[in-house]
Amino acid sequence: MKVLVTGGGTGGHIYPALAFVNYVKEKEPNSSFLYVGATRGLENKILPKTDIPFKTLEIQGFKRSLSLDNFKTIQLFLKSIREAKKILAEFQPDIVIGTGGYVSGAVVYAAAKMKIPTIVHEQNSVPGVTNKFLARYVDKVGIAFEDARKYFPKNKTALVGNPRAQEVGELTKSEILKEYNLDPNKKTVLVFGGSQGAMKINQAVVAAIPKFAEKNYQLLYASGERYYQEIEESIGMSKDAFSNISIHPYIDRMTEVMANCELLIGRAGATSIAEFTGLGLPAILIPSPYVTNDHQTKNAMSLVHAGAVKMIADSDLTEENLVVAVDTIMNDEVLRNQMAEASKSQGITDASERLYQLVKTLI
Repeated sequence: MKVLVTGGGTGGHIYPALAFVNYVKEKEPNSSFLYVGATRGLENKILPKTDIPFKTLEIQGFKRSLSLDNFKTIQLFLKSIREAKKILAEFQPDIVIGTGGYVSGAVVYAAAKMKIPTIVHEQNSVPGVTNKFLARYVDKVGIAFEDARKYFPKNKTALVGNPRAQEVGELTKSEILKEYNLDPNKKTVLVFGGSQGAMKINQAVVAAIPKFAEKNYQLLYASGERYYQEIEESIGMSKDAFSNISIHPYIDRMTEVMANCELLIGRAGATSIAEFTGLGLPAILIPSPYVTNDHQTKNAMSLVHAGAVKMIADSDLTEENLVVAVDTIMNDEVLRNQMAEASKSQGITDASERLYQLVKTLI
């Protein structure tokens, strides 16, 4: 099978695509792949570290206000369609899968016009503009949240989940917390605001550190690179001052760390949700208010309704209500177990297989 995957800009578009590629490699080792991304997206850092052939197209998004840049956007989109058709003609894929981002708009649209079987995968509760545009042209739409179904044609749409959930779902306990000077046998809360960090979360956590230092659970806190030094200075002591708190700018092997924690505090991006629900991890979510269509809040509410998470609005987050929320969950084993079961039920742990079967209906 020859598979072309396209998506870019953020990890939420890239990691599901890579998880699915890895799954197909196991199912059909003789398959070949090509990834098409944007010239300036995060994919340019991630894909070169893989063995997947990688090509890029120059493309950009529309400005929300009237701008001459929008004329350039249209020109680049039309140019990208032409270039995408050349790439498609050369690679001759059996299937094209788009996971979001402007680059997938050009590639999937070109593939549909060339009568190549196409699928788009939507990771969020509320679809992005690209996938809504493509829905009328593609053969199938795979969604990760049932709430997203109403935005797409019923006859094309299938609940498949997020392939990232299946990829991490098999992780088990390890001794990795020792690498962060924490006790692997102690209940652990993981705080993670994204790779760059989240200022409002950082402010609340830093203010709460003296209170967390007195708890019978421990805290592993990833501040983000740009906030790390400032946080160390504001605490006024070294990061090792509290025996049950470990602060780092970034955490490698994040999913393995998640598998060894009892509670996650973080944003409500699609990839993080796929990972912690794949592991069956309860969470306190503070959705970012700076995303399109407030989709993180809608992502979080889907899980609130399922009983898997508690949500605090970014504007409402304080040191006090954060500590109360954490204590409520960490000091109630019954509640924590109920949330864990609900989280696991929301993580579709055969997501890659479901998407694979959707592909097979087209080729």
